[in-house]
Amino acid sequence: MDPVDAIMVVMQEAFDPAFGEGWTRAQISDVLILPSTHYRLAMSDPLGDGQREVQGFTLSRIAADEEELLLIGVRPKFRGRGIGKALMQAFCNEARRRGARHLFLEMRKGNNAQSLYESLGFTCVNRRENYYRRATNGPIDALTFKLTL
Repeated sequence: MDPVDAIMVVMQEAFDPAFGEGWTRAQISDVLILPSTHYRLAMSDPLGDGQREVQGFTLSRIAADEEELLLIGVRPKFRGRGIGKALMQAFCNEARRRGARHLFLEMRKGNNAQSLYESLGFTCVNRRENYYRRATNGPIDALTFKLTL
């Protein structure tokens, strides 16, 4: 499966349009051509027939000794199975291998994934007021998290 197609399947199901966080196909395509951008797909073969199905993904970019998690998503039907945690652990391990010493991510305030990030050692280091302006119920603050490897 083409990585852009796979990411967009997850994007359409996992990112609630009410929060305005999802990226467009063009944005994903544009960022994937950059050599500093990395992605990982979580795939399954539910019937054992070689027909793989995308479960989730991560998308990140590295600059110097810092890597930023741009997006993580898990399709709703696959949630609660540890896929998000496995993707995050792989992101951390791969970033370390690429030479990152500091990892960053940003999320909207109130996102349920906060407990996952904190369980992996990420700590909140900043808040951007009213950052997510496309949210249906008004602007939502963004929280920046950091992990030092």
